[in-house]
Amino acid sequence: MLAYMTAGEAAEKWSISHRRVITLCQENRIPDVAMLGNMWIIPKDAVKPVDGRTIRYDKKNPAKPFVKWAGGKGQLLPTIRKFYPAGMGTTIRKYCEPMVGAGAVLFDILNTYEMDEVYICDTNAELMNAYRTVKENVTQLIELLMKYENEHLKRNDEGRKEYYYQQREQFNAEIQKPDENNSLLRAALFIYLNKTCFNGLYRVNRKGLYNVPMGAYKNPKICDIDNLKKTSELLQCFTILTADYTCIENVVDENTLVYFDPPYRPLTKTSEFTSYNVDDFNDEDQIKLAEFIKSLKTAKVMASNSDPKNVDENDEFFDGLYAGLNINRVSANRAINSKGKGRGKINELLIKNY
Repeated sequence: MLAYMTAGEAAEKWSISHRRVITLCQENRIPDVAMLGNMWIIPKDAVKPVDGRTIRYDKKNPAKPFVKWAGGKGQLLPTIRKFYPAGMGTTIRKYCEPMVGAGAVLFDILNTYEMDEVYICDTNAELMNAYRTVKENVTQLIELLMKYENEHLKRNDEGRKEYYYQQREQFNAEIQKPDENNSLLRAALFIYLNKTCFNGLYRVNRKGLYNVPMGAYKNPKICDIDNLKKTSELLQCFTILTADYTCIENVVDENTLVYFDPPYRPLTKTSEFTSYNVDDFNDEDQIKLAEFIKSLKTAKVMASNSDPKNVDENDEFFDGLYAGLNINRVSANRAINSKGKGRGKINELLIKNY
């Protein structure tokens, strides 16, 4: 006859959080668990499930973002790492990224530190559908992406352009009627377009239709099979939500790091060319975000944004908004406007509450 332990006892035995044990039970990742009344009981000889994040130990080829994203933090990671709080992977065992995008910081943290719980969310429904599909249906996704890659690469420049706009039209038709039946197709089209569009942009018009032109890539890697499989393993421990940033309010605690990477406040009128969703993220939205960040009293919080002092040294918008928090100016290689004439070293803000 099996001897059982409670979820709390399992958490102590395996050195993970009680919430993480509950999640493992709910996901059927522990053999022979059972419900006794309203609590989980676990065989005493049960072995701690292998964490999907063990792929992080492949230091030579770790999982990395599977999409490109305008404003991504890949180039800034060496600087951002210097601002991670003390206790990462020890006292800080929960990570939340509520405006995740491509998740450069997310992947960096998960490839470096052990986390018991990971929450990601975004208001971009198609991006989050792609994350969920990589997590839950990576094999069929790879099959579709291989088809798109083969069809794209075998064509000449004019043929590729025609094929791209055919897939863009189909994507726009599918996102008008999103449901479980077309989630795989939407995810595959989303990734194909992301890998072949101009500059990795996701931009929609006022009708919510994707309108980014094709990029000029000679040999785009549309289907990175190895990375998609590694990312799928990594995502098994994630909670993935299509929601705005306030969805994390009830899951953060003193053991949590939260990173916000919102749409940046434009430095110039010509830099405002990457409408992320149907609704632009304006100054009023920036103010609401700052108020929410300040309300997270227990968690460690980092946030990135543009530095308006690059173009107007008297612009105190963020200095006033985040007064009382630790505002750091870090160097980044960005274009100040959409024409690329302003590309060069500029400052960005890295704000933290610790």
